[in-house]
Amino acid sequence: MTERAAEPDETVQTDQPAQTDGRDDVLRPLTGFNTRAIHAGQAFEPVTGAVVPPVHFSTTYAPESVGRLRRGYDYGRGTNPTRDSLQDQLAALEGGVDGGARAFTFGSGLAAENALIHAVAGPGAHIVMGNDVYGGTYRLINKILGPWGVGHTVVDMADVSAVEQALAASKAGILWLETPSNPMMKISDIAALAGAAHAAGALLVVDNTFATPYLQLPLELGADVVVHSTTKYIGGHSDVIGGAVVVNDPEIADQVQFQQFAAGAVNGPMDAYLTTRGLKTLGVRMDRHNANAATIAQHLQDVPGVERVLYPGLPDHPGHELAARQMRGFGGMVSVQFTGGAAAAKQVAETTRLFQLAESLGGIESLMNYPAEMTHASVAGTELAVPDNLVRLSVGIEDVADLIDDLDRAIASL
Repeated sequence: MTERAAEPDETVQTDQPAQTDGRDDVLRPLTGFNTRAIHAGQAFEPVTGAVVPPVHFSTTYAPESVGRLRRGYDYGRGTNPTRDSLQDQLAALEGGVDGGARAFTFGSGLAAENALIHAVAGPGAHIVMGNDVYGGTYRLINKILGPWGVGHTVVDMADVSAVEQALAASKAGILWLETPSNPMMKISDIAALAGAAHAAGALLVVDNTFATPYLQLPLELGADVVVHSTTKYIGGHSDVIGGAVVVNDPEIADQVQFQQFAAGAVNGPMDAYLTTRGLKTLGVRMDRHNANAATIAQHLQDVPGVERVLYPGLPDHPGHELAARQMRGFGGMVSVQFTGGAAAAKQVAETTRLFQLAESLGGIESLMNYPAEMTHASVAGTELAVPDNLVRLSVGIEDVADLIDDLDRAIASL
C-alpha cells in the first residue's frame, strides 16, 4: 500500500478529553443500540446538572499552564467538547457492542472522504471502487485527487473474482464500497470483499450512509474504515451538513485525526449538536423508514408504467438474501425505473407533492430525485452513468397511505 501522505505533528494534542462523571463506565455493559445512541458521549454537565450537554462555541481554551491543557482542549479546530460528544456517540454505534472504534467528524461527507484518502494514501496510490458509487465520491477521486496522482479502477463489486483481479492488477491500497449502492441499490458482500482487500494488502472502506449503523456494522464484518455523510439519516432532519470517518485501527485513527486537525475541514459546534440530536432518534426513525419503504416498493411493483423497482427488501432483488444476512433491515431508499423512459421519470419527479423534488436523502420528509441530471450528473457518459428512466425515492416517515396516494397520482398522469 502507498506510504501515508503525512505524519502526525509532534505538537498536536491527541489526549482524549476525560469524562466528567464516570458515566462511560456505566455505559460499557449496555448492549442496546438505542440506549447507546441516547447516552454515549452525553454525560450531564457537572456544574448545573444539565441533562443535555451544552454547546461549546469557544474557539480557544485557557491551559492550566504552558504545556498543561485542561482535559486536552486548546484550540477549536483541533478539539471541541461538542464535537467530541458526537464523535464518542457515533463510535459507540459503529463500533458495535464491543466498542474500540474511534470516530472523526467533518464539515461534509466529501470532506470526510477527502481527509481519509489523504490520511492513508498519496501520489501514486490507487483506489478500486464500485461501478455505481455516489457521483460526488467519483468526482472527488477522479477530478480532485486524480491530478494529485491518485488512480482508480471501476469494477462490479458483486463479482468478487473481478475485484480480486482489479486489486492485483492495480496494486491498489484502497477498496471503496457502497452497500446498498446509490442509486442502483446493489448489495455487496462486505465480509468477502474484506477478505479480498486484505489478501491484496488493501484497506476496505465502506460508505455506510444508506444503511447507517442501525442496519449494518461494516467494521464487525471485516471492513477497516466506515465513512458517512451524516447529512443524511444520522442527522435525519435535512437541516445540517456533515460527514464522519470511523475506524478501529489506532494507526489509521491517528492519521485521520491529524488530517482533521491540520487540514481543518471540521464541523462547527452547532452542526455537531444538531447531528447528535438527530442521531439519538436514529433507531426509531429507521424503523419507520424501513416499514414505509417496504410497503411502497411492494405497491409499485404492480403499478402500470413501472418497469422495475429496486429495493433489497423485495424477494426478487438479486441481493435480497445477502442483505438479509448482513443487515437488520432493508433501508428507506427505493429506486424506480419507468417504461416511458426519461420523459416519464422526469414527469413523475416533477409531479409529486409530498415527495419533494430535491437532492439529498435520509430526512424525515420524503424526497424524489432524478439522479441522471442531479446527484449523479458528474458520472454522465461514464460506466457509472445512471439509467435516465430512474428516479430515487428517499421514503420519509409520513403516513404511508398518503405517500402511496401521492405516487399513484403522479404515475397516473403519464
